[in-house]
Amino acid sequence: MFTSVLVANRAEIALRVIRTLDTLGIASVAVHTDEDARAPHVTAAGAAVRIPSYLDGAAIVAAARRAGAQAVHPGYGFLAERASFARACADAGVVFIGPSPEAIETMGDKIAARAAVAARGVATVPGLAESGLDDAALLAGARDVGFPLLVKPSAGGGGKGMHRVDDPADLPAALATARREAAAAFGDDTLFLERFVSSPRHIEVQVLADAHGTTVHLGERECSLQRRHQKVVEEAPSPLLTAEQREHLGRAAIATARAVDYVGAGTVEFIVSADAPAEPYFMEMNTRLQVEHPVTEAVTGIDLVAAQVRIAAGEPLGLGQDQVRTVGHAVEARVYAEDPDAGFVPTGGTVLGLSLPTGVRVDHALRDGTHVSSAYDPLLAKVVAHAPTRAEALARLDRALADTHVLGVVTNTAFLRRLLADDDVAAGRMDTGLIDRHRERLTRPPVTAREYAVAALVRWHDVHQRATTDLWHTPSGWRLGGPAPFVVRFGGPAGDPVVVRLTGSPDHAEARVDGACFSLSLHPDAVTVDGLREPLRRHSSDRSVWIGTDDGDRELVTHVAARSSGDDGRAPTLDSPMPGTVVAVLVDDGGHVLAGDAVLAVEAMKMEHVLRAPSAGSLRLHVTTGQTVRRGEQLAQVLPTTGVDGV
Repeated sequence: MFTSVLVANRAEIALRVIRTLDTLGIASVAVHTDEDARAPHVTAAGAAVRIPSYLDGAAIVAAARRAGAQAVHPGYGFLAERASFARACADAGVVFIGPSPEAIETMGDKIAARAAVAARGVATVPGLAESGLDDAALLAGARDVGFPLLVKPSAGGGGKGMHRVDDPADLPAALATARREAAAAFGDDTLFLERFVSSPRHIEVQVLADAHGTTVHLGERECSLQRRHQKVVEEAPSPLLTAEQREHLGRAAIATARAVDYVGAGTVEFIVSADAPAEPYFMEMNTRLQVEHPVTEAVTGIDLVAAQVRIAAGEPLGLGQDQVRTVGHAVEARVYAEDPDAGFVPTGGTVLGLSLPTGVRVDHALRDGTHVSSAYDPLLAKVVAHAPTRAEALARLDRALADTHVLGVVTNTAFLRRLLADDDVAAGRMDTGLIDRHRERLTRPPVTAREYAVAALVRWHDVHQRATTDLWHTPSGWRLGGPAPFVVRFGGPAGDPVVVRLTGSPDHAEARVDGACFSLSLHPDAVTVDGLREPLRRHSSDRSVWIGTDDGDRELVTHVAARSSGDDGRAPTLDSPMPGTVVAVLVDDGGHVLAGDAVLAVEAMKMEHVLRAPSAGSLRLHVTTGQTVRRGEQLAQVLPTTGVDGV
């Protein structure tokens, strides 16, 4: 067994690996960039080494040798599925905790993977999958594949670069976008096409294989709840499959692993039509630990990281297929730094107030003051509930999410609760299109008058706490003839301000907003509204007020008068929905656009968002390709013109 292992990753997955290394009595070595010098995974490890980037394989191998680590655990993401990194480790005499470079190469190339598993009799999704296909070849072959279809990168995963196309006219633009995203995320813009399976369910099987010829599967995970082809909620086992279908899927997963002489922990992903669950199609194999591995650990009791380490050390698995048992049901929800009500665009910010649930598993690397950067994946935490039945696990997870608050960063926590409460989800009637179909009922209602009132009282209390004791500078509302109300203005829907008037004191007040009146009392960790007390997390800054209740966290931005931009002050604008980088400018400055035309693209956390013209007119650009932008920054304006296409 190893005595020292370097963890080539960051945040929650690095902490999770370190936790198992501690249990095994193995010394852990962390790596970090300057930005992460004081990050939780660095302080949790026994030693730490600075590197310029988590993608710098040479620097990580050198760090392992310098620290005396015998092995490297890559976690997931970054270099976890880079065959070149696995080879570099081997060349340096450091064990890569994962499969062989050859297995990574084959399964990392989805076109090669399809051919390898097909040779073993595993069914693949019909499509056009050959090496070196250019756009002309893909366009020519699309008709034979049939619409709707999926454009997919041959390298990488996580839904990046994947696009559904329903209309042949939309295929050229989808290919261009997919190539940009694939090149940026994986350094390889090779694409292929797959037929879109109707009512698709995403089901994957966890496998373990040692170097002594033993390969077992640990059952399946249902991962059908996705947005932008990326998972949101996962569970084990799947509520869809019968015992016979489950066994068939397990055998197909083992055959897939053996097709590349796989050694280590891996996940074989299948697409299954809800209408024909007995006919699964192979999609891909992830040659690493999966984000959703905790649900398998919960139902099997097997520590997958410990199994990875022991296999890499040359130990036999010591586990036969007949010894694998599953108990109960587990569900995981991914807490992302994203705004579901704005199309799931990535967010970011600084954690101003953190509260996490107890009684469930929470994998995270958060603390007050943590800066959430748009440079990395938006995953913040994984909340996992395990119970005897699926219904109990869902209820336990919902309660845990109600107790999850990350003030300072817009997250999807409230969205997750609405998703879990959906009738189809509760009944197990799911497919990968459910979130898109149910978008309207999953969208969070607008801020209520009650929430504005609570946020205004929080602001008054904060201002009062920071004020001096000088009568003339304390915002008490005192004046000759009676106290004046404390007035707070918030930015409301469509840019119209919402005005809240408070009378009383910063702890006990009457609030009037939009014709409604509320009686409020503020407590250290709660608020009472019209006699009803509920827990409250809160934070107030000059720019906004954050409140966290059972219904989720809200950021209520204080109203700022519209800025003047001279004659163009009223021109429609294109504002960045997220912090990121401008990766494409599709219309020249001064060019004419029609409403809905694609103008430019912003990328954050390896996801691309296209901004479209809000109206017809002449475009005035304020940014260039490669420029870093802030959330809400004005990137362009559409100036009204006359005499052009009737505008």
